[in-house]
Amino acid sequence: MTMDSTKSAIGSSEGGHFLFDDWFDPLETGVRTRIRGFIEELLEAELDAALGRDRYERPQMGGGNSPIGAVGSRHGHRERGLMGTFGATTVRAPRARLATPEGKTVEWRNATLPAYQRRTKRADALIAGAYLSGTNTRRVRRALAALFGGAVGKDTVSRVWRKTKSDWDAWNARSLSDEVPGSSPGIICLILDGTVVRVRLDKKATSISLLVALGVRSDGQKVLLAIKTMGGESEAAWRALLDNLVARGLRPPELVIVDGGSGLDKALAALWPEAPVQRCTAPKHRNLLAHAPDRLHEEISADYTDMIYAKTKQEIEARRKAFIRKWRLKCRAVADSLEEAGDKLFTFTRFPESQWKSIRTTNAIERLHEEFKRRIKTQTVLPSAETAAMLFSALLASGQIVMRKVDGWPSLSEKPTESIDLAA
Repeated sequence: MTMDSTKSAIGSSEGGHFLFDDWFDPLETGVRTRIRGFIEELLEAELDAALGRDRYERPQMGGGNSPIGAVGSRHGHRERGLMGTFGATTVRAPRARLATPEGKTVEWRNATLPAYQRRTKRADALIAGAYLSGTNTRRVRRALAALFGGAVGKDTVSRVWRKTKSDWDAWNARSLSDEVPGSSPGIICLILDGTVVRVRLDKKATSISLLVALGVRSDGQKVLLAIKTMGGESEAAWRALLDNLVARGLRPPELVIVDGGSGLDKALAALWPEAPVQRCTAPKHRNLLAHAPDRLHEEISADYTDMIYAKTKQEIEARRKAFIRKWRLKCRAVADSLEEAGDKLFTFTRFPESQWKSIRTTNAIERLHEEFKRRIKTQTVLPSAETAAMLFSALLASGQIVMRKVDGWPSLSEKPTESIDLAA
């Protein structure tokens, strides 16, 4: 007996059924069939509110015998196609004309389903996200076919991508002239840090740096200002990012928090020599440990933590002097490493104690780096450098990461004290 080799290997031997044939989901189907009615109810309610009356109801008259709500009348419906995560549907959108003060009438425009909108924002986000993951238009269409009921074609994917790209370009070029220190809200603090990602350049996997600039407004809210893809964290790379911020209108901030890289330090010194700089305390801790044998790590960590997290400025000063005296004798390289950081490691002591937690480190950006890498860990190599920057920005734009206000934000209006002298 010969076997029919044309049947699918995943087909069932009974009744000719195939995988997924009987995967009917009444809940999914029930929800999708009710989407149309729900959207139409929203549109009708919006028009009722605009006219101040329900359908078939006469206008209500107020004081002076004038009608409540807009003067106008309904005139039928127009069918509109809409695609969302619920699939493709067609709704009957109500129409109306509203009277103007000049005695003319204009077509009523609803806000629920704006003119020319054919997809929900969530649907566009899914399409753009799939494309950013490194696939092409044909594969995106196939991957989302089941979700959108086959209503996504190559042209749709291309249009969504062009819109995403244009939005990205506009975000990169947006003006920062309103973010002036002393204004409301205004950027008063700048946090700068970079991270390394693997991307595909010229068909080869290459490591690049994502340089990130985060601003803190006077109301304590953090805001992403810029993301640049560079070959490394050199002075020239950081200067390119800073010059871009200045060209878009950013003024010198009242404080800059950095990770301690020499390239960034040189770029800041050349551009804003008077700006106070706080060096992140976490990398310096790791540097100290790197200069000592393993048997001393626990003791160094205890002394360093006692110094950095002391309760008052005076305690920090005393413990810094004690740290240097002790480790000059026990392991000079450790003391030299701490002295190398200078007063920039202790700039936070010039500010109110309620702000110390948020000023001491670049944790605000480090958390973004961690979330970004957690989401791309299944992709060992991203398709391009620009894709990496766009994906990073998308985490915030899509609301997947929400940045809260910095600790101690109510005291941000207080001015820092004069320069400190914590030298040993």
